[in-house]
Amino acid sequence: QVQLVETGGGLVQAGDSLRLSCAASGFVFRDYDMGWHRQAPGKEREFVASISWNAGNTRYADPVKGRFIISRDNAKNTVYLQMNSLKPDDTAVYYCATRALNAWGQGTLVTVSS
Repeated sequence: QVQLVETGGGLVQAGDSLRLSCAASGFVFRDYDMGWHRQAPGKEREFVASISWNAGNTRYADPVKGRFIISRDNAKNTVYLQMNSLKPDDTAVYYCATRALNAWGQGTLVTVSS
């Protein structure tokens, strides 16, 4: 079955960097656009970034533009989110997803202290 497993979350200080990974299985990864979303405490889940199947197109939410970079390695069935210049407002559970299959990972918690 379709499975997405996020790793790489943790506790960091403002200004630090983290790289999240999402390992995919159960579908032909290279055929699907992938995305990252996040849900902060007490807030709704929101879009963070997406990448097309061949990495030719990327899109970012305004709050993360210029700081986050989404990438993928189709040979490894993995999508990444490089997060730089982290802010306390980036604190959230980060989810990997492929909307076409309505598949979501279990999430990984990122906490940014001030």
